[in-house]
Amino acid sequence: MSASPPRSLHDLSFIAMESELQAAGVSAHHAKALWRALHFHGAQDLLDQDGFSPPLRRWLASAVGEGKAFFLDEPGVVEESHSSDLLTRKFLLRLRDGHSVETVLMGYDGRYTACVSTQVGCAMGCVFCATGQMGFVRHLRPGEIIAQVLHARRILLASHPQRRLRNLVLMGMGEPLHNYAAVMQALDAISDVRGINIGPSKICISTVGVVPGILRMAEEARPYRLAVSLHGSTEAERAALVPVSKQWNLAELLAACRTYGAITGKRIFVEWTLVAGRNDSLETAARLAELLSGMDVHINLIPLNPTSGFGGTPSTAGHAFQSVLRAAGFPCTLRQRRGIDVAAGCGQLQAAKRLAQ
Repeated sequence: MSASPPRSLHDLSFIAMESELQAAGVSAHHAKALWRALHFHGAQDLLDQDGFSPPLRRWLASAVGEGKAFFLDEPGVVEESHSSDLLTRKFLLRLRDGHSVETVLMGYDGRYTACVSTQVGCAMGCVFCATGQMGFVRHLRPGEIIAQVLHARRILLASHPQRRLRNLVLMGMGEPLHNYAAVMQALDAISDVRGINIGPSKICISTVGVVPGILRMAEEARPYRLAVSLHGSTEAERAALVPVSKQWNLAELLAACRTYGAITGKRIFVEWTLVAGRNDSLETAARLAELLSGMDVHINLIPLNPTSGFGGTPSTAGHAFQSVLRAAGFPCTLRQRRGIDVAAGCGQLQAAKRLAQ
């Protein structure tokens, strides 16, 4: 019988980590020290850590490392890009199997946000999104999501030791609610006060409209913020930009959002990428206001960022579109464009399906 394939320590929940230690004859009490080393200190060499008990140290020596039962998720940096805005850095990270993802670290007047990926590629096919254009390859494991946050935090601490990573957005490559279980397990670890400790209210999950995932978030009382990419005020308008609307149409999506709001009492962020001549007319803005009537939403208008696979052009009607929505009583902002010169903006992230081994 063949040996079990190695697993990532970063994939383990705290309870699973306790169970692994107990199964190896090590007191579950030592899980706290191991968790802190992994998720608070971001240790890359566990045997170099102080404060481990001899039993825990012996287990680590026997169980963690190449050719052993466990490994650490440590994506390699293939490329690092610095934007001319001096506040945005993008990382192309190589995963253990040779696939790659992109992660972005952004600064906003002393506040730092990491934008992480949840899949290699994406199955949703949004026509203006570079990740959607590359197609779906695979889901990320919890540890691969966590490792991106640890990497961003490590980079931030190296350059700004007094500052912390405060915000996290799941707006990188992939559809988070298509990879629901792994995403929620990763966020449980990332928000754990014993580790990275990014508060749930500072974590935002962005979905293109996976209705079952939205309803499940509400039913499970997930504490994270929800952002929904709408992009169209009619079925035809949305379907032209967001093909997944053929599976969950506009009416179903809006009903799910209303249910989410009623159950959770939380405000939803509505994301709207403005494409000239496609969804930027004042009539469209008025229809959007009518669709969202009575809902607690904040509308975030996003200037279209260029991608090689989409011929649409950015709209110049952003402020007029915003004025219509504000007049209807909705808080509405135009997103600040960041990192466009290094393709780190919204909708621009992509990566080779598999880097050369």
